[in-house]
Amino acid sequence: MTEEEKEEIKSFKDLGLCDELVEACDSLGWNTPTKIQVEAIPHALGGKDLIGLAQTGSGKTGAFALPILHALLESHSKQGYKSAPVFFALVLSPTRELAIQIAEQFEALGSGINLKCAVLVGGVDIMQQQIALGKRPHIIVGTPGRLVDHLTNTKGFSLRMLKYLVLDEADRLLNEDFEKALDDILNVIPRDRHTYLFSATMTKKVKKLQRACLRNPVKIEAASKYSTVDTLKQQYRFIPAKYKDCYLVCILTEMSGCTSMVFTRTCDATRLLAFILRNLNIRAIPISGQMTQAKRLGALNKFKSGECNVLVCTDVASRGLDIPSVDMVINYDIPTNSKDYIHRVGRTARAGRSGVAISLVNQYELEWYLQIEKLIGKKLPEYPAQEEEVLQYLESVTEAKRLSQMKLKEIGATKKRRGGDDEDEDIERYLGVKGKSSKKVKRK
Repeated sequence: MTEEEKEEIKSFKDLGLCDELVEACDSLGWNTPTKIQVEAIPHALGGKDLIGLAQTGSGKTGAFALPILHALLESHSKQGYKSAPVFFALVLSPTRELAIQIAEQFEALGSGINLKCAVLVGGVDIMQQQIALGKRPHIIVGTPGRLVDHLTNTKGFSLRMLKYLVLDEADRLLNEDFEKALDDILNVIPRDRHTYLFSATMTKKVKKLQRACLRNPVKIEAASKYSTVDTLKQQYRFIPAKYKDCYLVCILTEMSGCTSMVFTRTCDATRLLAFILRNLNIRAIPISGQMTQAKRLGALNKFKSGECNVLVCTDVASRGLDIPSVDMVINYDIPTNSKDYIHRVGRTARAGRSGVAISLVNQYELEWYLQIEKLIGKKLPEYPAQEEEVLQYLESVTEAKRLSQMKLKEIGATKKRRGGDDEDEDIERYLGVKGKSSKKVKRK
């Protein structure tokens, strides 16, 4: 497709999608295709395999979901939709939350055509998923480990008739963390299929891409290799490690009307920071990979609904989640892998909106931060703050931290005495996010 032809595309109808999907896009408020959709959908409709590189929040999910649904409708248009093939497409994601979100987007686009979709992720009752598979869904979205569990243990479940494989956040799925599970999956699905790889960042290692059995793929770059959107205001602040909590509280207090995501390196840090912030009347809630799936989704829903306006999280929440109202991302801990920075800051300034990303860099993190600037190819401006004003918070932050550490120690000791694993419930009760039984934390 020439540049002139791309510029002429004003609607999803112009991309060649069927009327049912054009109507579905209209009902979702998708009026104009995004750049990645304009680039990818015509190639996908033409039967090509794809490697798609685009910024987070740029419409990657629509770029692969729409061609798959178009092919699904086309495949049995004569016989009627009810006879459309089951297990038609498989979408793999590195995180549970992203898998659930992708499935929700498929269901929204397919609501007018009775689309059936199953989500296979860990942390959820496997029996319920087996029941969902028994209903013969058209689309399966899941994480590699749980999908392998079902391929091994769920009677009658097979992907021998699969027509489409999608690897979303493909750079993560093609690395060694998922290597064995992905190999197991690739060994049992047909080689004669369409394969799409999509991500905000992408590995150059061709061997890894060949493992996914792409056939003469079209590579689409709807952004520079490692880039952030123009509507994102990025800043940094170089600070002593001992004052990092003060700077965080100062920024969140000054921006108290905003919804913010605060990224930390460890699960324990999310918990401690959420305690500290709650003690200072900041409505924070933690989310990390150590929490059960139900609790992670519960925390996300409280954040989405506005009940809590600060989400303290590890990188488990940085990939693909579309929370439309995030105004600010704060890198409390600088990521050791600079590519993770792209995904973190991609939680704000999505779909044309503006946003702010602030990185708090201490003396031990400077090298990691310089790697980020090298990756994105720009020097970031410094976040303006007067240290004297920031240190006015020092006494209250120190006391809040002391109380929080005591409470965490107390919860840990209670757990040990009980010999159970209900630590998360104690913590939720303390944070005041457990529902009817919760009590508001006493603030000093």
